[in-house]
Amino acid sequence: MATRSVLLFISGVALSGCAIQQTVKPVEHFADQQVCVIENPAVREGFVESYRHALETKGYVARQLPATASIIECPITSTYTANWRWDLAMYMSYADIKVYNNGKPIGEAVYDSRHAGGNMGKFINADHKITELVDQLFPGGAGR
Repeated sequence: MATRSVLLFISGVALSGCAIQQTVKPVEHFADQQVCVIENPAVREGFVESYRHALETKGYVARQLPATASIIECPITSTYTANWRWDLAMYMSYADIKVYNNGKPIGEAVYDSRHAGGNMGKFINADHKITELVDQLFPGGAGR
């Protein structure tokens, strides 16, 4: 009986370390319909394409700025970073999208499966996850 309890305890501890976390602080409404996205050349090109598409689907005009641009280059700017890992297959393990209004942070969406371990939920479709993050980050869409 003690062996069984120990095994259950160890299993519980091991699974508790397999967490996937997602936190979103949505932006409040702003009048501008343009969101300037500052390029991050360290991130796979497909990420920014998905991000821009998700913004446009919500009614925003996504304008891409070079990596050297400042967060005050446009009234509403956004930065992003994302990482992929290999574990039986490539998957997006981390994404962080930040939004600024005149250089001040107004919203952020973070997806983090870096500590997912054996959690198979980490094998997500990155395009769908980016769309989900944008939907939560910009809940009203442009002009609403």
